[in-house]
Amino acid sequence: MSLVRAREEICHLGRSLFDRGYTHGTSGNISVLLDDGRMLVTPTKSSLGGLDPAALTLLDPAGRILEGLAPTKELPLHGAMYRSRGAARAIVHLHSTHSVAASMLPGLDPTDVFPPLTAYYLMKVGRTALLPYFRPGDPRVAQAIDELQGTYSSILLANHGPVVSGLSLAEATAAVEELEQTAKLYLLVGHRGAQLLNCEETEALRCN
Repeated sequence: MSLVRAREEICHLGRSLFDRGYTHGTSGNISVLLDDGRMLVTPTKSSLGGLDPAALTLLDPAGRILEGLAPTKELPLHGAMYRSRGAARAIVHLHSTHSVAASMLPGLDPTDVFPPLTAYYLMKVGRTALLPYFRPGDPRVAQAIDELQGTYSSILLANHGPVVSGLSLAEATAAVEELEQTAKLYLLVGHRGAQLLNCEETEALRCN
């Protein structure tokens, strides 16, 4: 993806997520990894609903700022996801309400947070890991992601929100939306003996 196209897509999809209530205020951040190893990321304290293409932060492969404003404080999180998911070209991190709410519940399986509620969750997300709470911007989150060894494209940070990578920004955005809707379903029916997809149906659909 070209730099110009990446700028446009980040702003377009950021506004779409904001307008539809997947993020709020100045929460959430997005990055795209360009073919030459540079990273384009949303600036710190910016609203995904009002991003300026020219103000997005462009970083060289060593993490030095080339253009734009200061980057999101969650840069270590993005870097760790790109390291662990070698084919990833985009990451979306939100503080979406239902995902955050679900992350606070007791008894979650940290290796597979949500049960197989729907086919689309399994196809678009696959499996979600739960990591413990880290202060926003805490570099220790990068180590926690590294320790997952690239197994997950979808991670839920306790009391914080989801982090989803994809082969494209469109793919990552679709997956984080599906994750949020799955969290909403889980809060509605997850503790009520809901009928789940069986093992054979689940394994036939998982994407990771």
